[in-house]
Amino acid sequence: MNRKTLPWLILAATFSLLLPGCDKGPVSPGGPVADWPVVGGTAAGQRFTPLEQITADNLNRLEVAWTYHIKDLSPGTATHGATAFQATPLVVDNSMYLCTPFSRIIALDPETGEERWAYDPQADLTGAYTPTCRGVAYWQGERPGRACNARILSGTMDGRLVAVDADSGEPCDDFGNGGSVDLKKNLGDVQVGEYYLTSAPLVFEDLVITGAFIKDGQRLDAPGGVVRAFDVRSGALRWAFDPVPPGMQPVTAQDAREGATFTRSTPNAWGNLSADVERGIIYLPTGGSQPDHYRGIERGDMDYYGTSVVALDARSGEPLWHFQAVHHDIWDWDVAAQPVLFEQHGETPGLIAATKMGHLFLLNRETGEPLFPVEERTVPASTVPGETASPTQPFPTLPRPVHPPTLNEDDIWGIYPGDRQACLEQFRSFRYEGIFTPPGRERPALIWPGLGGGINWGSVSVNPQRNIMVVNSMRVPYTVQLLPREQVENMDGSDLVGVAPQAGTPWVVVRNGFLSPHNTPCTAPPWGVLTGIDLDSGETLWEVPLGNLAELAPLGLGRFFDWGTPNTGGSLQTASGLVFIAATLDKRFRAFDSRTGELLWESVLPAPAQATPMSYRLSATGKQYIAIAAGGHGPLAYAAKGPEKLGELLGDSLVVYRLRE
Repeated sequence: MNRKTLPWLILAATFSLLLPGCDKGPVSPGGPVADWPVVGGTAAGQRFTPLEQITADNLNRLEVAWTYHIKDLSPGTATHGATAFQATPLVVDNSMYLCTPFSRIIALDPETGEERWAYDPQADLTGAYTPTCRGVAYWQGERPGRACNARILSGTMDGRLVAVDADSGEPCDDFGNGGSVDLKKNLGDVQVGEYYLTSAPLVFEDLVITGAFIKDGQRLDAPGGVVRAFDVRSGALRWAFDPVPPGMQPVTAQDAREGATFTRSTPNAWGNLSADVERGIIYLPTGGSQPDHYRGIERGDMDYYGTSVVALDARSGEPLWHFQAVHHDIWDWDVAAQPVLFEQHGETPGLIAATKMGHLFLLNRETGEPLFPVEERTVPASTVPGETASPTQPFPTLPRPVHPPTLNEDDIWGIYPGDRQACLEQFRSFRYEGIFTPPGRERPALIWPGLGGGINWGSVSVNPQRNIMVVNSMRVPYTVQLLPREQVENMDGSDLVGVAPQAGTPWVVVRNGFLSPHNTPCTAPPWGVLTGIDLDSGETLWEVPLGNLAELAPLGLGRFFDWGTPNTGGSLQTASGLVFIAATLDKRFRAFDSRTGELLWESVLPAPAQATPMSYRLSATGKQYIAIAAGGHGPLAYAAKGPEKLGELLGDSLVVYRLRE
């Protein structure tokens, strides 16, 4: 999103109420021991820990054990945007590993926070909208004592995949060219800041697999969204999934080795990948083909694999099945969330596809078939010349969407006198025919859910012992309008907020928030929600607002109402039945009861934590730790505070908790 798109986020702030807890029972000296070797906990992506030392009864003893400052913090420069520290650390073999917005990789002592080493790949941040890195990957070889027998693999903001020794932080010289692979190779023309990695690569056996972020809305002839697997030892290209439609010849790994360019403007996978290790299947969450809001120029069905979950054979890259969450996506509703594996009724292999629409599709992960009925329903037609929107879209019957499907005049809202009436006048001026209203031409279209969701990259968490899924979502509408290119004189965004060029098409797109004259939301709260769902029945168990606007909300009303806040990041579930989540804009880290949604605990962080927590315990006599990256999110902080005070909502802290004696 454009950094000017969300000025209403000036509502974001903190409140200082810390809930009291019970004081029952000693800290258990026994119980499970567990690492956190993958960003999602395991390749299944459940964000669940079997640890149970921290319980509802002793939460009041949870305190900060240590804090580490990564120091890679920037309010933005002339060449790149403000940073977002969103990494989920790994803990494996008694070491913690994380990455920073500047693409540095750091190793720490998990119990003290002492730095063991740091590696700087000297990434070029030029053109990066929001420098960030959400995690690294770990691989263990079979030759103990040899350099790089254990490796940390990570992407960079300038489009490289790097490998370093897990013990020393030194580059693995046998990997690619001196420790890195240039992922821009075989992509053809790549503009500055157009292609880079924000999510962790996926390790499967001796392969390291990655997609990449491709900058939204720029041009029709964008770099392709190829997903590639490299040999984890040598960096050699082993296979490539070139996501072209049936009837179009994909570019293979062999073609690439001979110098071929991967097909341009294919759907990309910028979120975290997941894997069914036993079955040898990996799962990709894909975005749409480029550009985002107009695909009327025919190049075949280039969006065939777009806005989908795609299952590939992990060893060959051959597609097995795909499920498309949005047909012919012209809303930028790409599937950002990592697909998450689970077992339904303890026997059916399931997969959760969480979407920006707030739709949750539960699929058989072997076949892609829905576990509950999915209905194709008629949706509005496009009025843009040259565009043909899909006449139907898929809707899940269960679970029920976590985002309201429609807005009406009763939902229009305002804080200050006159705000609601001004918002109503705007609402009546938009084209709005419910969810899947196509981008407007003569007038802006109201897009609800907005471009950020619904559910974004933080995905969902699953407690496999209780088969409860927890999902955080937000409710933030946008407007989208297509303007004829010849009518738009200034393409740098200074005259039109939220402009994207969509070069190669007849239309420039303009995207904005739906705001009152006082830059406050025009829709009623809650603006952030946490939901618990039974994965066996598909039924919603509970739903509560997530976040509080507190002191800086207009008129001080945030102290008295649970309005929720926009949020990004994810949740962690524990075997003791707790849900830990930050994600909000109010600098709070919270714990909820997974069965009821009851808020049990809060802690103040140094900055908002738009990240996902993790947990570990190194020994049976040791303590359970919970870690969260509290670094804020550059564009949200900019919108909330403006350039002068942006730093008040940014940070560089990794905060780690444990129970006090």
